[in-house]
Amino acid sequence: MPETRHSVCALDCPDACSLLIDVESGRGARLRGNPEHPVTRGFLCGKVARYLEREYSPERLLYPQRRVGGKGEGRFARISWDEALDEIAFHLRRVSESYGPEAILPYSYAGTMGYLNGSGMDRRFFHRLGASRLDRTICSSAGIAGLTEALGWRWATEPEQFRHSKLIIAWGANILATNVHLWPFIVEARRNGARFYVIDPHRNKTAQLADRHFAIHPGTDTALALGMMHVIIRENLHDREYVEQHTTGFDELRARADEYPPERAAALTGLSAEDITLLAREYATVRPAAIRLNYGIQRSERGGMATRAVALLPALVGSWKEIGGGLQLSTSQAFQINRRSLERPDLQQQSPLGREARIVNMSSLGHALNELATPRVHALVVYNSNPGAIAPNQNAVMRGLKRDDLFTVVLEQFQTDSADYADILLPVTTFLEHTDLYYAYGHYYLQLARPTLPAPGECLSNLEIFRRLAARMGFTDSCFAETEDDMIRGLLDTAHPFLQGITLEQLDREHSVRLKVSTAGEPWLPFADGNFGTASGKCEFRAESLVYEPPVESRHGDPALRARYPLEMISPKHHNSMNSTFGYQPELDRDTAGATLHPDDAAPRGILTGDSVRVFNDRGSCVLRVKVAPEIAPGVVCTPSTRWPKLAPERRNINALASERLTDLGGGPTFYSCLVQVEKVGD
Repeated sequence: MPETRHSVCALDCPDACSLLIDVESGRGARLRGNPEHPVTRGFLCGKVARYLEREYSPERLLYPQRRVGGKGEGRFARISWDEALDEIAFHLRRVSESYGPEAILPYSYAGTMGYLNGSGMDRRFFHRLGASRLDRTICSSAGIAGLTEALGWRWATEPEQFRHSKLIIAWGANILATNVHLWPFIVEARRNGARFYVIDPHRNKTAQLADRHFAIHPGTDTALALGMMHVIIRENLHDREYVEQHTTGFDELRARADEYPPERAAALTGLSAEDITLLAREYATVRPAAIRLNYGIQRSERGGMATRAVALLPALVGSWKEIGGGLQLSTSQAFQINRRSLERPDLQQQSPLGREARIVNMSSLGHALNELATPRVHALVVYNSNPGAIAPNQNAVMRGLKRDDLFTVVLEQFQTDSADYADILLPVTTFLEHTDLYYAYGHYYLQLARPTLPAPGECLSNLEIFRRLAARMGFTDSCFAETEDDMIRGLLDTAHPFLQGITLEQLDREHSVRLKVSTAGEPWLPFADGNFGTASGKCEFRAESLVYEPPVESRHGDPALRARYPLEMISPKHHNSMNSTFGYQPELDRDTAGATLHPDDAAPRGILTGDSVRVFNDRGSCVLRVKVAPEIAPGVVCTPSTRWPKLAPERRNINALASERLTDLGGGPTFYSCLVQVEKVGD
């Protein structure tokens, strides 16, 4: 008889699913969603439903290896863990002594959402080492900054409350691809009469199932939000009582919104003035109304402002008061764990210049590897990420990774593009093979997972690798000897009321525990009575800085640049991908090798469905197979992310076209502010 064990999906997704795995003779036989979890509800996305294929893939990395070929060739020879750790420690000491510890750069993101293996022993190690600090901006930093400016707290409407909504707007959110466990609540709401609208430049799978699809131009979301505010205020549809009690700056907002009548917003967004007026009226009058805002809108140059503008709408109409109202972007800040205990910033070593170690923005890796000086980066440690595929300005990144004077260590499960450039390549465990504690950014359940399967070969967890490296470097601080349970107890040692009373023992028994954001069994309305995390405790409209500015690389941006590169490229998530995690799968590689072009753009270029095209700009190019269809607006190219470059023609994916220009807030990447040209390749 199989034994059923509990786990948690560690992939970068808001759903953070509770998993059940049937284990027979130490081998996973079946993986499924936990039917008792209030959000997972017994099903999994297509990616994780097949995760055991990844677990037992013959391509899995199993042993430490040393590079024996040229950088980028991907040729390695097996070595022992002792050899690997000794060599890494030797080079880290050499770099630190020769150039200073800031010449060492860690590079990681959300390859796992577990606290211990995502930001635990690694942070302690690099703090103690005195390495450069990484500003982890590659995904959500602009949205986080914009949401924080609007609300003060990154709190959100619970997913379970969407079943009570009467109007749901998915704004830059392809829910079926990136948040599928919200979908059953939307289906339930629609059965009860709710309307469901999608605002997105692409008629994706979610938009195809919506009651209305608003095909907005990329990067114009602020203009739409201001146009909606104009209608709501002009027609006195705002919630006067809520605005008076729980907001500041309404008179200034009225004046600002007056500058964006629907006609102006229409000219900027590509929507009709009638549709903008209709959308604003419905949003203000159909109650309760909820917005599922996702990170699509913050990947443009003005993405922080766009997030902030949209996040102000619920306060204007008072929808925070209602079960099934409000807005969801991220719930992550409710997980008020003891991060200082986890990461130990007190270990941070000052640089030789007598200051804290410098901060390097991960979205500017190409610049960091090629142009950063005093000191130059001479050692790179990559884990929980694949910069060779996901970082912008890919040609510059690859040029940096190829430097002979750069010592690179990569911790990985598969031989990615980044792994091909490693000097030392280390095999790591999957989330089914180690202990970790998990937060979510799409619900309010803290979850614990113990190992459910044995690690294959000589794979070790990130935590254990950095523990062993600390010993090799001679770090004797007691924190490097802490067990996983010690670290979890430290995480839970906090006075914040949301975590009061939650213990490791309870998590071991129950696996998933709801944060104490409200009385047990009661829905949480985080801003029903104000309680915003701003200095005033109110939602501060601050209209003096609320304005639409076009991204430089957009149809309303630099006209000279637009004359050379007339198409706007967006690269949303593919419904079966998870950034570059599953890029080794042949079927996913085929699916991420295409681009969609509107017939009006294809015809003058002589392009038909099935043709190979080169998409290019001054930074680079890549070759894709095109589909001609009206599901994308004229003037826009849509291609899913993220293909492994080494599997593509010319060994480049679409991130070779993306610039290192950063967002207005948060210093994030601007993947969706990218002007390109498209031409047919051969016949």
